[in-house]
Amino acid sequence: MDRRQRIANAGIALIARGGTHRLTHRAVDTEAGLPNGSTSYYARSRRDLIRLVMEQLSAESQADLTDIEVPGKLTVRQATDLVGRLAERLILNGDAQAARFALMFEVRDDDELRRELTVDAPVRRSFDEKAVELLRALGVADPEEKAPEFVALVDAVLMYRAVDAAPIDPAGVVETYLDGLVRRKPTAAL
Repeated sequence: MDRRQRIANAGIALIARGGTHRLTHRAVDTEAGLPNGSTSYYARSRRDLIRLVMEQLSAESQADLTDIEVPGKLTVRQATDLVGRLAERLILNGDAQAARFALMFEVRDDDELRRELTVDAPVRRSFDEKAVELLRALGVADPEEKAPEFVALVDAVLMYRAVDAAPIDPAGVVETYLDGLVRRKPTAAL
């Protein structure tokens, strides 16, 4: 692991344990076991440090997606199981999920960083593409239109799991949503 990754991982751990206000250059140096000033070499400003953490989060999530293969045809149960396996893999690194959600609030007023963390993140495009494949394999009408909604639902389920917000049944939530999409008939334009 190179020094940039150590710094980013230390930032993720700090945010996950105490929120974004804990993300300071000095705290990251200490957490990473680096000499004072090391983080400043790689990230001059706090905004640069946030971007470094975001890049690491994106790279980790992208790695989780690379070996997910979506068959050409799926049942709702098979699709739910596939999504469940991915979600379990993502939630194994609960710190990364907690840090990502905390950063969403931190950067909400910074349009550039917010977009890099959400809609413009390379990993978001990968998630959307996998969602389109999955919805297409289910025979859902307009999978490209429904994919962002489905990704948002899975994101919400991950958030609930990451913070243990409520006793929900993640598979039940996903299965109910997918079943509704499969049963929905395309509406004619008025």
